[in-house]
Amino acid sequence: MPGSLEFIKSATGSSVSSLQITDCFSDTYDVYFVSITKLDRSTAQYLRLKVIDSGGVDSTANYDLAALEMESSTSFAELKNTNQDQFTSLQYQGTGADDGAGLSMYVFNPFDSSSFTFFQSQSVGYYSSGLIGHKMIGVHTVAEQILGLEFFPTSGTFDLTVNVFGVK
Repeated sequence: MPGSLEFIKSATGSSVSSLQITDCFSDTYDVYFVSITKLDRSTAQYLRLKVIDSGGVDSTANYDLAALEMESSTSFAELKNTNQDQFTSLQYQGTGADDGAGLSMYVFNPFDSSSFTFFQSQSVGYYSSGLIGHKMIGVHTVAEQILGLEFFPTSGTFDLTVNVFGVK
């Protein structure tokens, strides 16, 4: 069936400052679906992301993104960043973070060494005055094989469960 998901890998961390999920991409799929089903933080902050290539975590200025931040109690905000050292706006969760949060993300062509890797995500979290959602598109601007992902909060620690699926 076209569009079906095939489970690849899961990773869980408890009270960690980052969580890496490695060896989750291959030439079997062109598109991957990443789901975060548990996300509890020690303080109010953004969830951030870097890719892992053959040299390890890429912390250089190879990340471009555009995001829409949709807070339920105020006007929406557009976020645009180029040449960053990480994706900065995947999801936000304020005080009361244990009230729930989640993220769904598609990753396009991560294992294709002749193409940039593209990301499309949507998320929801709790903010002091209500809910806050994010929609983000991003690109890792190096044509190389991506082997995994590293998720981390702005500061502090978090509990996190990440699932990776191949899209058939």
